[in-house]
Amino acid sequence: MKIFVARLPGTPVFDPAGDQIGRVRDVVVGLRIGRRPRVHGLVVEVQPRRPVFLPITRVRRIESGSVVFTGRLNMRRFEQRATETLVIGQMLDLTVSVGDQPMTVYDVAMEELKPSTWEITKVAVYKGRRREPRTVDWAEVSGFDTLQKDQGAAGLIAAFESLRAADMASALHDLPIKRRVEIARALRDDRLADVLEELPPDDQIGILGRLEPERAADVLEEMGPDDAADLLHDLPEEQAAELLALMEPWEAAPVRRLLTYPETSAGGVMTSEPVILPPNATVAEALAHIRQQDLTPAVASQVYVTRPPTETPTGAYLGVTHFQRLLREPPSTLLGAVLDPSIDPIRPEFTLRQVTYYLAHYNLVAAPVVDELGRLVGAVTVDDVLDHLLPEDWRERADDRDD
Repeated sequence: MKIFVARLPGTPVFDPAGDQIGRVRDVVVGLRIGRRPRVHGLVVEVQPRRPVFLPITRVRRIESGSVVFTGRLNMRRFEQRATETLVIGQMLDLTVSVGDQPMTVYDVAMEELKPSTWEITKVAVYKGRRREPRTVDWAEVSGFDTLQKDQGAAGLIAAFESLRAADMASALHDLPIKRRVEIARALRDDRLADVLEELPPDDQIGILGRLEPERAADVLEEMGPDDAADLLHDLPEEQAAELLALMEPWEAAPVRRLLTYPETSAGGVMTSEPVILPPNATVAEALAHIRQQDLTPAVASQVYVTRPPTETPTGAYLGVTHFQRLLREPPSTLLGAVLDPSIDPIRPEFTLRQVTYYLAHYNLVAAPVVDELGRLVGAVTVDDVLDHLLPEDWRERADDRDD
């Protein structure tokens, strides 16, 4: 049975009882001089975002849409050895030679030659920009053992295209910085922005600092203003000022406002782009707004009602309505008639502790933030609070936490 590896990322992995325990992230192989690479196993991501190693000897079936294994899975965090190579992370997009022709790798196939023994047998390659694909035997290819200055990233990005930004961030976190930067440079601005928001601060700074300043500013524009402000807070002052100056003025304005608040205040953690509508908007319009795919569940949970203008800082803040209330009302009902009178807004200077008590007291996932002039300046969501209450390295700690 022949399996093309680039199709495996995201494939569900099931234990002997039929329970899903994670998803495939990569395939681990050992390169051998003059012989086909031996497959050592799979890197499987289990919750909470922890990569673990599944030996190929425990894999019983690899079928369309699933991997089934037997025995027990060691939950120790996967660490790549010097003698190992990640197929998705390190082999795709390499420039190799087939005969005397330079080719680019976009996939490789592994094959079970005898029970529990898998080897890389085929390499899918293309030449030049026309990308005329062909599949050749492993023995026909040379160059996998060569360190390349610029490997490219099209194949890896294609393999991870269907994964969520958080899953792609986990995969990037475990790659060498050189490979991370190659991939970052090849990603679309909006996709890179989504991935950066899921990475630890050190990874964010490492990637952003290796991009051209103009490109870095473009990516910051695609990030949520609160996430962009958090990242700029962590950069050297001169670099942050340079990037802000390169951003479009209307994109930089909300970020600059957020940077004026202390990091550990409601103003410092809020998003300046919640869902805001005037009181004469209808329930149908509100539901259409919260259905937008790019909104997080916390942001989409409430609609804030203000006098014009409805961009922060808004006109006078009037109140909030919850999506559950919107679902119970006729579509033609005006928002001004369905406000929740029991929810008072918070002030930008509230501490994180005060915000936490507020959200817990009212059982909310988001809260309006109103300034001294009665204008809505943003909203604090529960995920904003968690991001700032947890240690900076909480993503790495989650990977290493014992069960």
